[in-house]
Amino acid sequence: MKTFAYERARSPAEAAAAAAKSPGAKFIAGGTNLLDLMKLEIETPNRLIDVNGLALDRIEPTPEGGLRIGALVRNTDLAADPRVRRDYGLLSRGLLAGASGQLRNKATTAGNLLQRTRCAYFYDTNQPCNKRQPGSGCSAIGGFSRQHAVVGASPSCIATHPSDMAVAMRALDAVVETVQPDGRTRSIPIAELHRSPGDTPQVETTLARGELITAVTLPRPLGGVHVYRKVRDRASYAFALVSVGAVVQRDGTGRVALGGVAPKPWRVEAAEAEMPRGAKAVTARLLADAKPTDENQFKLTLVERTLAGVLAQAKA
Repeated sequence: MKTFAYERARSPAEAAAAAAKSPGAKFIAGGTNLLDLMKLEIETPNRLIDVNGLALDRIEPTPEGGLRIGALVRNTDLAADPRVRRDYGLLSRGLLAGASGQLRNKATTAGNLLQRTRCAYFYDTNQPCNKRQPGSGCSAIGGFSRQHAVVGASPSCIATHPSDMAVAMRALDAVVETVQPDGRTRSIPIAELHRSPGDTPQVETTLARGELITAVTLPRPLGGVHVYRKVRDRASYAFALVSVGAVVQRDGTGRVALGGVAPKPWRVEAAEAEMPRGAKAVTARLLADAKPTDENQFKLTLVERTLAGVLAQAKA
């Protein structure tokens, strides 16, 4: 691990300003992803700005009837909150599917949204990777691609986004609140937070340099049946081959988002109009632009079958 400076921020605005002044700076809270990447020298920040003391660890009701979740709320606390379990069961189930209890005890809401891909080629510093070293190439294209994206990728990168929580947040239409280095705040719909890779896969979000996530806001509860189903190579703490997060109403309408298939949580709102017709019709719209490799072609069928199971569970 390379040497770095360390400081504790006293306010969100101070943290954002400090990060903007130091181009190589990173925020640290739980550190469950960042520290691993630093040990491998994939991430080499020259400064770590500790944001743990910023009192961003509360879950509060909003005037509109939703919930405001602080950026530092730990995954364990969020999944166990009675209001989340009652009104946003999809989020609670997604979090519980995401990692071991030890990791959930440390991982934060903001950090979960911003975690980086678990692509094996990204983690192997002996292999070319445009996300790690822009312009070097993508080893996954033409390599072992079973775990990789089937939709939303580009000729520069076919890595997937690893977060289960983000899939649930995308289905629930969460809004991300931030503070910028000049002290101004803004709200970003979660649909606009994660970027498609295009020609710059190393740029993964629409956050500006130094911009700090302070909270995530959920709208009023949707009602209906909330189901999160994750298919993985082993039952214990593996990343998704395919995951489906859905909210299904009595009349068969609802929302659905996918994980494990794209560089960001994947939702196509137009596909949700097909939900009363069943999984096959929804999948056809969700994956209309899919470009799988020979090794992950199976994900197209797996999405349809997983979604069919989710819809059957909701109906039951």
